[in-house]
Amino acid sequence: MPYLDHIQFPEDLRRLPREALGHVAKELRSELIAIGAEIGGHFAGSLGTVELSIALHYLFDTPRDRVVWDVGHQAYAHKALTGRRAGLRRIKRADGPSGFLRRSESVYDTFGAGHAGTSVSAALGMAAGVQRLGGDARVVAVIGDGGATAGMAFEALNHAGELGCNVRVVYNDNGMSIAPSVGGLSRTGRAREYFEALGLIYHGPVDGHDLAVLLPALEALRDATGPTVLHVCTRKGHGFAPAEADPYGWHATKPFDVATGARASGTSAGPPSWTECFADALIRIADRDARVVAITAAMPDGTGLDRFGARHPDRMYDVGIAEQHAVTFAAGLATEGVRPVCAIYSTFLQRAFDQIVHDVALQNLPVVFALDRAGLVGADGPTHHGALDLAYLRMIPNLVVAAPRDENELQHLLATALEFEGPFAIRFPRGEARGVALDPDPKPVPIGQGTLLRDGRDVALVGVGKSVVEIERAADALQQRGVSAAVLDARFVKPLDAALLERAARQCGLLVTVEDHAVRGGFGSAVRELLGERVPDCRIANLGLDDRFIEHGDVADQWRSAGIDTESIVRCVLDGIDAKLVQEPVRLKPRRAARLFSSSGSP
Repeated sequence: MPYLDHIQFPEDLRRLPREALGHVAKELRSELIAIGAEIGGHFAGSLGTVELSIALHYLFDTPRDRVVWDVGHQAYAHKALTGRRAGLRRIKRADGPSGFLRRSESVYDTFGAGHAGTSVSAALGMAAGVQRLGGDARVVAVIGDGGATAGMAFEALNHAGELGCNVRVVYNDNGMSIAPSVGGLSRTGRAREYFEALGLIYHGPVDGHDLAVLLPALEALRDATGPTVLHVCTRKGHGFAPAEADPYGWHATKPFDVATGARASGTSAGPPSWTECFADALIRIADRDARVVAITAAMPDGTGLDRFGARHPDRMYDVGIAEQHAVTFAAGLATEGVRPVCAIYSTFLQRAFDQIVHDVALQNLPVVFALDRAGLVGADGPTHHGALDLAYLRMIPNLVVAAPRDENELQHLLATALEFEGPFAIRFPRGEARGVALDPDPKPVPIGQGTLLRDGRDVALVGVGKSVVEIERAADALQQRGVSAAVLDARFVKPLDAALLERAARQCGLLVTVEDHAVRGGFGSAVRELLGERVPDCRIANLGLDDRFIEHGDVADQWRSAGIDTESIVRCVLDGIDAKLVQEPVRLKPRRAARLFSSSGSP
């Protein structure tokens, strides 16, 4: 009989005899494969944790016992067993569950996880909290799929050995993260000596796909006292031959044919991705400059550095999920005359803020930060939006911050960054680039120089990066309504083109900034700070992400929700013009004008 249809929550699973669990695993794996074939997305990681997910929920009294998963892409089986099976075909859509772990989504998600390496720290804190308050709940962290290469995981394990409380760790060793794991711990033979040297009790390794050995091993872990590690060996993509053969390529996938493994071609007449354009530009510059090297924190394919590494294998470093180390490693390279490019997602670079400040900027070292996935990223949602980088970067002395409006600008900014004698950050979005023609040779541009793309007299629309295309569309729409809009591409967030902005502000008297970033502390705030001193009578609206986390879903819907799409920009401008012309305050339309527009000298 089919078992899965009768399992809604773990208590249903625990009613089954042990001999039925193998059948549950077979059914669950088949369903995950079918879902992956239909919708694509993160795939191979969860196939490797099917038996582990079943065994944990079977033997531990979840949610009273806490299971803390590290990274979300190994937890789809966990989601299926905890009331979200029906929603998996809508995962990462606005009407479906998150692709990651969220406390607000389920009581079984005991700790939110989107960035890797956090589970042991969180579980240790929970175990210490349970002990301090006299509780008896068990706490187990599941770390692996590369998460154990994170520096934070090593810090937590070190503390666990010192603290001595009853924290349990399942080390899910599959030799992979998104790419093959790096470092000494990834060599199975060294795991015992490492864990025991830190004061942890070590068991294993055991086969994570053999329930006959996995269940007794997890029972011993459940009943252990003191900080204890169970080393479980799994295979990423287990049960689907193409994914087992190429776990790197099947970490995330397009829809595919279950029988053959043939994936949707993905070919289209559209432009290449921003990531591809960045990688190609970096390769072209590195071909002529032997000083250039590239650094990734376990994301060679996501950042395009797999392409760079294929061309220059001796000049590409994968440091594992260790963004802090990546930045300071780059700083060390820079002191010796090397020109390092740290290609790290915007959301992950947050983890290395102190290293950017202390190790790079304070010493004014020429390190280039290439921030992929800047702005709103769609299906991956709030853990992966790059919505804070401008704010946390533009405050740092010595650091130049730029954002290209298209891939041609990207290659020129990269050339600029690699010739600059100091730190330089370039942010660019996820998805397709604009498809513009590329100049034959990437060349430096003047730092701090923006571009007037269109002149106008009624309002100045100022964008940076991806938002420039929206303000161009808004200007077209406004022209049809008889409104003359100037369009400015700031290109640099720090330093700003003060002369260009001041001229536009004086000419129009009305200025709107647009950014796919938090409005507080971001690009618009920088413009307001500048013009507050120079053109205090100019009326300014800053459009950007307001003070909330934006949920997962379609990128276009997220831009509409944030009020930074073309229609929202047009409405904001018309409101501002109406407010400017109205003599009586009571006649102001009850829309956004009164809240958005103020003089540049006002908060």
